Amino acid sequence: MTRAGERLGRTTLRRLLRRHKLSLKSNVKHLSPREHPDRDRQFQYIQARRRSFEAAGWPILSVDTKKRELIGPFKSPGRIWCERAPEVYTHDFPHHAKARAIPYGVYDVQAQRGHIYVGVSADTPDFAVEAIVRWWQRVGRRRYPDARQLLLLADGGGSNGYRARRWKYQLQERLSDAFGLRVTVCHYPPGASKWNPIEHRLFSQISQTWAGTPLTSLEVMLEGIRATRTATGLRVGATLVKEPFPRGLRVTPAQMAALSLLKHAICPRWNYTLRPRNPRR
Repeated sequence: MTRAGERLGRTTLRRLLRRHKLSLKSNVKHLSPREHPDRDRQFQYIQARRRSFEAAGWPILSVDTKKRELIGPFKSPGRIWCERAPEVYTHDFPHHAKARAIPYGVYDVQAQRGHIYVGVSADTPDFAVEAIVRWWQRVGRRRYPDARQLLLLADGGGSNGYRARRWKYQLQERLSDAFGLRVTVCHYPPGASKWNPIEHRLFSQISQTWAGTPLTSLEVMLEGIRATRTATGLRVGATLVKEPFPRGLRVTPAQMAALSLLKHAICPRWNYTLRPRNPRR
């Protein structure tokens, strides 16, 4: 219209836009990307692995990192019963936090028991394996004294992703070799992390427990995790992990070649077993 020599005011423009049924709109999430061709095949394989481990009485662990939490008087979604609403910061600036908590969860599918290891350093493969090793030392080998195999259900990315070489290296060194375990790992396909049991059986319950409660300290966070209960019998433990876990640690090709790693015939990128290199131990 300007190029044609006409000048229109805002009111006229709005009226013309409405006449043509045009208005301001935000993006709508209706499109779905193409699913991975092996998605259904992987789900079927995970179910088959779970059934075989359940029949043998071997442990099945669902593992993942929960959303990081800023420790301090920050707003927490939800509401709580109280006389006066808790006062929190107007902005969630990370530099105002006392600490940044990283909750790594280990959920025992068969026993319906969970444990959260809260780190304050970084979400790395070393931290993820440290949490699993602590669980096995303090809980797993007592709950499953005859187990010689362990099944891990994990997402496809993050600190326990299928591409993380450090994740596989640490599982071999610190879990399989150290305790003589055959460690089988099955990763969920891309975009399917919500099907990992830990998401809807453990993490969602913890979020409901501390909904509306500002996590003003690490102790408040740990107590909120330990207070999580469900009518179906879920119980949750919590441990603070103070050790630092530096980023950027690499695994050399020679170290990877030395792993006793067996890729499965079905979806080998997502399914593999680490065997102890010293079975007698």
